[in-house]
Amino acid sequence: MRLSSRGRYALTSVMDLVMHQQQGAVTLSDISTRQGVSLSYLEQLFAQLRKTGLVQGVRGPGGGYRLTTSADSISVAAVVLTVERGAEAVAEADTHGSETERCLTHELWSELSGQIQAFLDGITLADLACHPNLVAAVDSAGASRPDSRAPS
Repeated sequence: MRLSSRGRYALTSVMDLVMHQQQGAVTLSDISTRQGVSLSYLEQLFAQLRKTGLVQGVRGPGGGYRLTTSADSISVAAVVLTVERGAEAVAEADTHGSETERCLTHELWSELSGQIQAFLDGITLADLACHPNLVAAVDSAGASRPDSRAPS
């Protein structure tokens, strides 16, 4: 599993979506403003997220994006892997040093990658949304927590 700024921005943007979608579909423009990520970069990330079915676009007035399923059924790893898949293929093809050196360390990095993925698979977006630091940051921006809606 490759971890880059692309994965970090994707996760940050999706968490912004999680924390604000109770008010309706969230526009990329709003996410861009709140997170300081360029709109064109968000469009690229969300195209990939939409293609894999993690988010869906809502057209028309009040349009934007929302999760396709509940935040407790989407892992952090799913978000990161969605945007990192192409980069992984390039990294696999890029060998530094001799073939022997690559063979000696490849297993180590491969195992570490598996450990990272397993760790991130165990954390859902809902778990992350309940993290005190994230809740405090969102609350200070004037939004409410996803689980703060009145029961219906």
